[in-house]
Amino acid sequence: MARRAVAHQRQTYLVENYHPGLGENELQGMVSRIRSAVAEMARDGKAIRHVRSTIVPADESFLCVIDASSENLVRDAYTRAGTSFERISPALSEEG
Repeated sequence: MARRAVAHQRQTYLVENYHPGLGENELQGMVSRIRSAVAEMARDGKAIRHVRSTIVPADESFLCVIDASSENLVRDAYTRAGTSFERISPALSEEG
């Protein structure tokens, strides 16, 4: 019998990150660690993908958009990256 690839349903999550006192370079470093953690998890077969991040230096913050099969995977990525967050929200992505 042929093996079928299991498709993982993914949800888009918006992760809000506020880090008072950090500058642009530190925020970029945090985003880089998150991106690396997500890539490592994806290589390990986890259904997760970093879509994009937006850094807002004036607000000492950044937003990450991550597609994952569960919110727990997003939390795991942040734990691996050693980065805290304020909130994870399921989001709708509009392309176009």
